[in-house]
Amino acid sequence: MLTLQQLRYAAMVAQTGSITEASKRLFISQPSLTNAIHELENEMHITIFNRTSKGVVLSTDGEVFMAYARQVLEQTNLLEEKFLNKRQQGSKFSVSCQHYSFAVNAFVDVIREFGGDKYDFTLRETQTHEIIEDVTRLTSEIGILYTSSKNEEVIMKLIKKNGLKFEELFVARPHVFISSAHPLADKEMIHLEDLEDYPYLSFEQGEFNSFYFSEEILSTLDRRKNIKVRDRATLFNLVIGLNGYTVSSGVISRELNGENIIAKPLNVDEYMRIGTIRQKDMTLSRYGAAYMEYLKKHI
Repeated sequence: MLTLQQLRYAAMVAQTGSITEASKRLFISQPSLTNAIHELENEMHITIFNRTSKGVVLSTDGEVFMAYARQVLEQTNLLEEKFLNKRQQGSKFSVSCQHYSFAVNAFVDVIREFGGDKYDFTLRETQTHEIIEDVTRLTSEIGILYTSSKNEEVIMKLIKKNGLKFEELFVARPHVFISSAHPLADKEMIHLEDLEDYPYLSFEQGEFNSFYFSEEILSTLDRRKNIKVRDRATLFNLVIGLNGYTVSSGVISRELNGENIIAKPLNVDEYMRIGTIRQKDMTLSRYGAAYMEYLKKHI
């Protein structure tokens, strides 16, 4: 029968990547811990850990199992804090998202509220397909991405296929992010023809580089000057250095991106429906619930 002790053993092995180190921290013998893990794997009928020459790593099934196990341990910790006044350490929480400053701001707020003396939080600004994959495999509890009239059918079908649900945060009209010193900076509204001579910056999507997975709306348009990057800081540096531009929601953080980047409305008949994805039947952890509230505050 599955026990909390087994889940705690597995969590420690996953954290340390070593049976030897985990046994030291758990104050049990190495053979006892190895047997306990084997018993757990037999009970669950899966291989949770792959043994390698460098230690143990979670298998694909193990990653999903540990995501659920951490939910159980988190709820147990809440009960112990509430009724036994026992403060737990080592909080874990992960988010995968497209490159949105409000997602970072909300993440900072969660750490400020719950961080304590010891925690293990992850924020992955990554490719669209990886966001869906991360939440599907429970590598991340929450994902953040957008849909539009061009990609909605494909993205929503993929979300549904993987047992996830999409929760809308807001709908935005497309905006152009440019430097405050850009020749178009004084315009109230920017038209596509205004941008023809300037470099277009977008986030590279790896092997899933079709327009369905593009982070930028209107990615199917033919542009003469194109630059693809992997991170937000590089993109904004190129926006400033080359009078480049990118297309996004218009939600921008001066605290994170400085005053050199501004957003201008783009005169096109399109929308961005930005929202979160998560496992359909899974209750959010306290960190996830707080993160959702902080997202809404920053938006």
